[in-house]
Amino acid sequence: MRSRSVSDRVLTGRVEVPAPPPGLLADWRRDIELRLGLEPGDVECLSLPRARRRWPDYPLCLQAVADWTRSLGLQEVLANSDVALMACRGAKYHHDGAQYGGMAFCNLFLSEDRGLDLHFAVTGKRIPLTLGTVVVFDTGQPHAVIARQRSGFNAADFPPDQDCSQVFLSWELPIENAPLAQVLHISFDTDPAAALLLDQEQLLIQGEAAYVCPDSGRWCRVDRPIDEHRPDGGRAKN
Repeated sequence: MRSRSVSDRVLTGRVEVPAPPPGLLADWRRDIELRLGLEPGDVECLSLPRARRRWPDYPLCLQAVADWTRSLGLQEVLANSDVALMACRGAKYHHDGAQYGGMAFCNLFLSEDRGLDLHFAVTGKRIPLTLGTVVVFDTGQPHAVIARQRSGFNAADFPPDQDCSQVFLSWELPIENAPLAQVLHISFDTDPAAALLLDQEQLLIQGEAAYVCPDSGRWCRVDRPIDEHRPDGGRAKN
């Protein structure tokens, strides 16, 4: 295990990509409603292999994001990273550091503007989600998909009679890629003593394990909120 800091930087932009074809959008809606049964705040996988068979412009999406990441100095990091097709009906505040501590996410959003923002609780940064929105961020940073007029997650903002879903491609980018670590300002070996004691990835704040309040994005210990929002670099990764 190796310790590192958690970046609060978010790289964002918008790329020109064709809208997915109507038949594919209909497939996604059926899957979201019937197979996945997404509740407000849920994030789940869609079938990328099945989607690719009905998505002639899929290579254009890959090329657009690859060109954008190269423009950031990230070279060919995207080509060597795993990609998944995801769907959410909003998203409660969470971080993904416990499962993807060695990664950053690169997400390309494929749905039209539905009045939702990607919100990062630590910095307050909000990114309107529209077709072609692209972001890169540290998996350890708390984030959510919330209604644009809200300051937190509220399930009532995602009523069952309204299409509030977002579909996006998500790449897992290795944090140890030197250009990526540099552009996100990641520091390594920030707490080697703590890392030696761990047998699985954790995110620590002030030396203690913490969780994210799913409604507000606030860091909390089991017994109380934490005044300091920023992780202290004690999270270890493989």
